[in-house]
Amino acid sequence: MEYTVQKLAQLAGVSARTLRYYDEIDILKPARINSSGYRIYGQAEVDRLQQILFYRELGVGLDSIKNIVTAPSFDGAKALREHREKLLEKKKQLDRLIANVDKTIALTEGRMKMSDKEKFEGFKRKMIDENEEKYGKEIREKYGEDTVEKSNAKVMNMSQEDYEKVTSLEMQVKETLSQAFALGDPASDIAQKAAELHKQWLCFYWKEYSKDAHAGLAQMYVDDERFTAYYDKEQPGTAEFLRDAIHIYTGMKK
Repeated sequence: MEYTVQKLAQLAGVSARTLRYYDEIDILKPARINSSGYRIYGQAEVDRLQQILFYRELGVGLDSIKNIVTAPSFDGAKALREHREKLLEKKKQLDRLIANVDKTIALTEGRMKMSDKEKFEGFKRKMIDENEEKYGKEIREKYGEDTVEKSNAKVMNMSQEDYEKVTSLEMQVKETLSQAFALGDPASDIAQKAAELHKQWLCFYWKEYSKDAHAGLAQMYVDDERFTAYYDKEQPGTAEFLRDAIHIYTGMKK
């Protein structure tokens, strides 16, 4: 079966403008242009759109999706199996949060008791699961299974006070880094303060701190586009600036 832009947009629940944009960036080209100048999509394009929307649902950027689905080695069936696994993992995350909410409701209604640790278990597990989904493979390859598992265990054992501290520290890192970036000198006092705050933040997750590991992680922020996108969201170039500040802080760059 074939579809025009309007019909495919309606079928997929996206806008016609989105489909035209996907054509412009060469991520989803129509099968053909008919004699009236309309884009016409066939089954292959419908299947690709489904894959694109799956990846979008999982938070993957369009540039990365394009590289994946246009690669000669792309395997649609394998991609669907991977999508399914990731969606099941997201379902587990939601189930844990729902269970945590149910417990909290029961607590407020006086039907059960809940420790402070239990109150935050759902959030901590969600944090771990999201990091595993986004960066687990790379982090495990770089630092090893044992290091990652110890880090995850440390997160799960955080007290309520520690959880609040690390959340606050994350905000302090962002605010201080933004101020330092505006000055443009990674060796400045405020940039080095940002690097120190980043170290403090890391120590809530890492069982042991080392300058080499800190510097290596900072380099990963630049080498991996997902990390770069996180830090560059408000100010492009922030990931490189933080990398340079941390390399100076750890003595890797004089």
